[in-house]
Formats: sequence, C-alpha cells, structure tokens
Amino acid sequence: MSPTTEQISATSLLRFATAGSVDDGKSTLVGRLLHDSKSVLADQLEAVEYASRKRGRGIPDLALLTDGLRAEREQGITIDVAYRYFATSRRRFIMADAPGHVQYTRNMVTGASTAELTVILVDARNGIVEQTRRHSALAALLRVPHVVLAVNKMDLVGFEESTFVSIAEEFTSYANDLGIPAITAIPISALAGDNVVDASANMAWYRGPTVLEHLENVAVSRSPCHVAARIPIQYVIRLHTAEHPDYRGYAGQIAEGTFRVGESVKVLPSGRTSKISGIDLLGEPVDVAWTPQSITLLLEDDIGISRGDMIVPSGDAPAITQDIEATVCHVADQPLTVGQRVLLKHTTRTVNAIVKDIPSRLMLDDLSQHPHPGRLVGNDIGTVKVRTAEPLALDSYADSRRTGAFLLIEPSAGTTLAAGMVGDSPAAARVPPQHRDEDWDV
Repeated sequence: MSPTTEQISATSLLRFATAGSVDDGKSTLVGRLLHDSKSVLADQLEAVEYASRKRGRGIPDLALLTDGLRAEREQGITIDVAYRYFATSRRRFIMADAPGHVQYTRNMVTGASTAELTVILVDARNGIVEQTRRHSALAALLRVPHVVLAVNKMDLVGFEESTFVSIAEEFTSYANDLGIPAITAIPISALAGDNVVDASANMAWYRGPTVLEHLENVAVSRSPCHVAARIPIQYVIRLHTAEHPDYRGYAGQIAEGTFRVGESVKVLPSGRTSKISGIDLLGEPVDVAWTPQSITLLLEDDIGISRGDMIVPSGDAPAITQDIEATVCHVADQPLTVGQRVLLKHTTRTVNAIVKDIPSRLMLDDLSQHPHPGRLVGNDIGTVKVRTAEPLALDSYADSRRTGAFLLIEPSAGTTLAAGMVGDSPAAARVPPQHRDEDWDV
C-alpha cells in the first residue's frame, strides 16, 4: 500500500527556525510563543516569575525562558542552536533557536537546513539591517520555502501602520530578489503579546494571521510519492542463522521518495542494477516504505554494496560526477582557500577532495558577486568548484535538500569548514550578468 494523505498529516510536524539580530527581542518572542501556547511547565514559569521579581520587574520576563541557556553558551561552554519542542491542537513544532550575534550567524545554517519555515525578526525602530539581509540570504540559500518577517516592538513606534508597511515593502523587495518563494509579514509586540498568539487590539488595521496562526496553518507537507527515491546506505547487514542462512540487507534512512518491493533499482556509483526483493521496517517485512523511514532493503542479486553507496530507481538516477560546483556558507574561523585539500561528506559517504576555484563571493548589500576572492572566511557565502577523489551521486539542492547538500571538512582536525549546496543559489541566478565572472579557471 502507498502512504495516504491521512498517514502523512496524522503526525503533522512543522520544523521552523528563528533568526534575528541581538536585542531585536527574539528571546521574548520565543518565550511568548511557548507561554501563550501553554507549552511552559508550571515550575518553569515559577522560576521565571521569581527571577523577574529579583530583577525588579513587575511582570514575568519571558525572555528568561531561553536566556539562561544562551548565557551558558556565550560563556564559552558551547555556541550552538537550541531546539525547543511544543505542540498545539493543530500541529507539533520543532523550533531551532539560533544565536543572534553576527559571529554566530553560521549556526543558522544548522537550524535552518531542515526547516520548512524561518521567522526573521526585526526591530521596528531599526528596520532592515545587515543581519536581516544575511539571515534572508541564508534562508534563500537553504531553500527554506516559507519566511515570516516578524516586525517586533511595534509598541515602541506607536503601533504605526506606515512604519510596518515601509519595513515590509523593503524586506519583500530584497527577499524577492533572493528568490524566496513565500513571504508573510506580521507586526508584533512580543513583550505584550500583540499578534504572537492572540490578535492585537492595538493594530486593528492589520487583518492577517498571528504568528502562531500562521505556523499552525502554513502548508508545508509534500507527498513522498512524487519525489525521486534516494536511500544512502549506512550499513550492510549480513546474517548466517538457521532462520536466515544467507541474509544480506542494506540499511539506511530514506532521504527522498518511496521504495516498493519488486521495483527496479540502481546502485550508485557502480551503476549495477537489481530489483527489490524485500523491505524490512522495524524488523517486520513491508511492501512499501517512504521518507524519512529507516529501513533495510533486500535485493534479488548479490551486488557489492558498501556504506556510502546510494540506491535509487533505475529510471531516475542522479548525476555521477567528481567535479562539483556549489554555493557554500563558510562556517569556520579558518579560511577556505583555492588549492586547499579537504574532506567532502555527502550523505553517508566521505571522500578526499580539493578546492579547485572560488569563483565568487556574494555581497549582501546589493546581491552582486565579487569575482575570484581567493578565499572565504567566517559567515561568507560564495561559489566553489571542488574536485573529488571518487565519484559521487549528487542531486541539485533545489531538487533535494538531503542529497544535494554536503560538508567540507578540514582533514587533520575534523573541523567543518563549509556547508555546501549543489548548483546556483537563488540569489546568484538573479544577479545581472555584468556582476558575474564567467571566466573561471579550473
């Protein structure tokens, strides 16, 4: 049987990320979402109320629901994305809360890489700033399909409609140039709760949804039946028992699409073909499996398959190549330079590689391409050309956020240098030709 709409929607889950500059009120927005959606435990709320009283504040400071963890990160324990889980009667949520400091913008890549929506916060008094443009560029680069612009602190500008409209229009124009497909602007006051969970009585001119209403109702699900199937092999299982005298299965998590017993498949990069003779899911045989289930495939033919290989439908295989052109976000303090030897990790496969060229770096102010910068440093977004020692099965990132992505790793230290997305970024596709250097030497 195939996955039904009911099966897909029964566990409706929205993964979203939050981003914003320091002091834009992101901690308060996150706290308000958790509090007003009744996702805060009584003892947590009591601790916040107590800490707020100690600081001389008459009302609970909901930012304290997140600032404790953030303070620990900024003291040097760790700088990472905090994941928070909550639910309403309509949907379950996984929220990735990224740090707001400029030097930690790279961590948004972690939080937004699996997100279906990003909430970008701006201060109504400051409008669009460089960090807003950077977060928007990352959302476009990571192909996040929905972006919410939350214009915060509307209470500090007198709830003026003209201020909100001006900021929303500027952001929408910039985001459209980046290629972001769906943009929703919402005026809010996270401190007072206006338009976060409940509609604001102070902004009667706004007729749109609150932040939570939009999160509950935004359409993000995509049926796995219509996506080309991909399963990177994580482990080869061999059994020699009385019950299974000659069992050989290929285990992994389905990255995209649906697999069915009897289907013709191809093993990459070898190109050998076979048919699926069985699918094991949680120790039980099934006829069909779909993303993101972890399964074991059984094949009719005895083919040499190892970790890092990929099984795909015979008639819908990705390109096999050793030359990769991609857009990357540099995430390390160590620069990425032309000629540098690196490791490239793609799904479950890690190979040696060399950076052949860095054709351009994206300038966030006007979205132009600075040609041949020679290197990328922390938080830079640029285009790279990489040559791998072994062939890889790569999709375009626009087609698959799982099989079109990779990491570049420093070989000796194991440090992640850059997160890569195969193919042009949406912004690069919209830059006027005179800003792009087509004479790339490899």
